[in-house]
Amino acid sequence: MRGPRSITAALWPVIALIALAGCEAGSSSSLPFAPEYRGVETDLLDGDLVNFHVSMTGARGSADVARYAECAAAQYALIRGYGFARHVRTNIEDEGGVWRADAVYTISPALPRGLKTIDAEVVAADCAENGIPMV
Repeated sequence: MRGPRSITAALWPVIALIALAGCEAGSSSSLPFAPEYRGVETDLLDGDLVNFHVSMTGARGSADVARYAECAAAQYALIRGYGFARHVRTNIEDEGGVWRADAVYTISPALPRGLKTIDAEVVAADCAENGIPMV
């Protein structure tokens, strides 16, 4: 007959699998991604410096709302006849499931200096392919 110690040791793998399965079932990554894009507002700050305000619900996290702002910047650059944009900063907040981003980009006809540059045509095409609305 086994003692309590050997039963507990034998059950650990089963307990671990049950716990892991419970975590997976409740994780947000298993939920379908169903965003609702609530619009973009743009403010030309100075020359080539543009502020984008976007909001959405159904975001999986801050990366989704930042991507929405990037899509807006790419389309805005194209509308203005420019091919590139450079990310300056993005502030993100989530209030009651409504995600908002306040993002600033510079737009330019040539590839700007900096690490966070985007090719507006490439980004806009990717956004359109992924169903992310733009300006």
